[in-house]
Amino acid sequence: MDGQTILKIFLCTAGAFVLGSVPVGLVLTKLFSSKDIRTQGSGNIGATNVARVAGARLGLITLALDLLKGALPVAAAGLMVPSTGEPAMALAGLAAVAGHCYPVFSGFTGGGKGVATACGVFLVAAPWACLVALVVFLAAVAGFKRVSLGSILAALSLPAGTWFFYGTGPVAAAAATVGLLVVARHRANISRLLAGTEPPFFKKPGQDR
Repeated sequence: MDGQTILKIFLCTAGAFVLGSVPVGLVLTKLFSSKDIRTQGSGNIGATNVARVAGARLGLITLALDLLKGALPVAAAGLMVPSTGEPAMALAGLAAVAGHCYPVFSGFTGGGKGVATACGVFLVAAPWACLVALVVFLAAVAGFKRVSLGSILAALSLPAGTWFFYGTGPVAAAAATVGLLVVARHRANISRLLAGTEPPFFKKPGQDR
């Protein structure tokens, strides 16, 4: 691997982390509502809390933009560094999700849980595995009315789907890492699920999932 390729991979990875760090939910709620998403509901900047605190429209816009934060850098890495393919895309995807969870603009704290951004990453890097995870997510949410449970189960199914459809390799390793990170970011939700105190989606305005 020559120096120019290494530089391109570095730039793609760094750019993905910066893009992932953009706090879409926080920016949108500040611009289009009088609420600070960090002090209401769960305090999380992700689409679920935005929807509960500031309405479904802003929640959907947050979801779409968080998806793009994952999809765009992975697609760019694939185009900019075609000679390496999977490694460049996997690194960009990991960086985008890490940026969303630990944003540089807020001192690496106060980020989201990474679900939507991870979905964007694997829509590009491993679309069939992402589809499996999405089906698992929708089935869990429909059956149990808990977005957190759907997110956790989807995160666990993603590495298995990636391995099944694409085999082992950098993207599969990235899927396993991202899956574990998403589950770890839901540890408070897991405690509430086990205790039976996790509220259903839209049970009351401002509640966490």
